[in-house]
Amino acid sequence: MSKNVPAIRFEGFTDAWEQCKLGDFGSVEMCKRIYKEQTAESGDVPFFKIGTFGSTPDAYISDELYEKYREIYPYPKIGTPLISAAGSVGRTVIYQGERAYYQDSNIVWLEHDDRLVDTFLSVLYGQMDWRLEGSTIKRLYNKDILDAEAAIPTLPEQRQIGALFCHLDNLITLHQRKLALLGNVKKSMLDKMFPKLGESTPEIRFEGFTDAWEQRKLGELVDVCSGRDYKRLDEGPIPVYGTGGYMTSVSEALSYDEDAIGIGRKGTIDHPYLLEAPFWTVDTLFYCIPKSSNDIEFLLCEFLNIDWKSKDESTGLPSLSKQAIGETEVYVPRCAEQRQIGALFSRLDSLITLHQRKLDLLRNVKKSMLDKMFV
Repeated sequence: MSKNVPAIRFEGFTDAWEQCKLGDFGSVEMCKRIYKEQTAESGDVPFFKIGTFGSTPDAYISDELYEKYREIYPYPKIGTPLISAAGSVGRTVIYQGERAYYQDSNIVWLEHDDRLVDTFLSVLYGQMDWRLEGSTIKRLYNKDILDAEAAIPTLPEQRQIGALFCHLDNLITLHQRKLALLGNVKKSMLDKMFPKLGESTPEIRFEGFTDAWEQRKLGELVDVCSGRDYKRLDEGPIPVYGTGGYMTSVSEALSYDEDAIGIGRKGTIDHPYLLEAPFWTVDTLFYCIPKSSNDIEFLLCEFLNIDWKSKDESTGLPSLSKQAIGETEVYVPRCAEQRQIGALFSRLDSLITLHQRKLDLLRNVKKSMLDKMFV
């Protein structure tokens, strides 16, 4: 089989892809240079530099300058893939027709003829092994783009490939937005469903609960336990956790039947998370087991609301002590209200996990398709 035939392709396409240089299809263009003194911190038209390319602009130009330069100098058409020629070299953003201006020489595009489809080209850019120049700061020069070789299919196949990856990207963006929205909802609810500093009742609570919350020390609510070295243990089914999450699996557990909250003793001390029994933790991760009938999902929310960095006891690597955790004061309601609050945040966390898994799956699907649908 020809090396210029992808492993997977749409039905009806059998011809080998043609090896070409991008310069065969057109030339590299860029916007007219804008000088710093022509920009302002606020204004009419966003001005994107290499550091803000594809994100939020920190500079603006006037409507008058924008209209003048757009009329006289090259400017991308709607749908054109813009390429980062410095910084994150090769990164692309599709120009959607927004009223914006792009930095010269660092943000460029291929002005091509009708033998290329932009939706296909934007995906192809991500597959290119760009030849970069520069000893310290790498850069993609115009000639590097024009001399870059790639295998190109016919226009109908380009359109189908481009449409497929547009659809995948739209799905990925949708799940990213849902994930961000759920994260913001959780952050807002953590703020409103727990008392603010100096108050003993939250802004929002479930119907039927009116009593003030009681001030308690965490040491009265949880047992703070130390993790231990696991290297003497055999391999097995028990997960080992550190401050960054799962590490490996071993043959024994520190807790066989009681769930806990993990929080860093050293290093990352401000990212508590739930540990489901059975588990083992390393010596840089405390595990906190609820006392009595306190709800663990509720207590996890309490841990998430605490500014743990303010309790750092070191001058170097961030550190927490059992005493610092145990002496931390929080407000807690009765167990019935704890359980309702905990159940709410448990459902939110499940939704967040679900969308994260869907997002990871879509990214893996895209990665696999990119590998198999391009030469």
